[in-house]
Amino acid sequence: MKNISKFIAYILRHNPSAAGLELDEHGWADVGALIVGICKTGRFIDIRMLEEIVQTDNKHRFDFNADHTEIRANQGHSVKVNVEMKVCTPPDVLYHGTAKKYIESIRRDGILKKSRNYVHLSKDTETAIKVGRRHGEAVVLKIHARQMYEDGYIFLCSANGVWQTEQVPFKYVIGESL
Repeated sequence: MKNISKFIAYILRHNPSAAGLELDEHGWADVGALIVGICKTGRFIDIRMLEEIVQTDNKHRFDFNADHTEIRANQGHSVKVNVEMKVCTPPDVLYHGTAKKYIESIRRDGILKKSRNYVHLSKDTETAIKVGRRHGEAVVLKIHARQMYEDGYIFLCSANGVWQTEQVPFKYVIGESL
């Protein structure tokens, strides 16, 4: 089921056409069309499996609409969608997990969103470590988020608690740890 969950994340965040889908402007996809599209790729899923994936995902990546006829990813998109996140005042400090191999470019250019719509930040170091490990030896950057906010940077918080902003200039990185 983990592979199906990853494939759903890929479809809803990056490539809806991989399952023959189109997302609406807010990132919603028709549940029936998603199930059919996934099955057409040679994988099997039904509504019960999909509901279990959404319900048990430890990162709460996905949401259903009220009647479970539509689904979307909460954040992490590289396709242009507006998942209707609200502008929020961040805590004093947030964390960004990355790989050690990217530290020099971050020191030079800051933290950039690259192909995603936003830079992702977390409330705790444990989550940041997990994110950083996906790309190599993990490094956790401590970000002075409140100062960024006071300096005019906008912060959004997704339904599953991931903080997001357009960029993080390096001057707001106030610490790093392995």
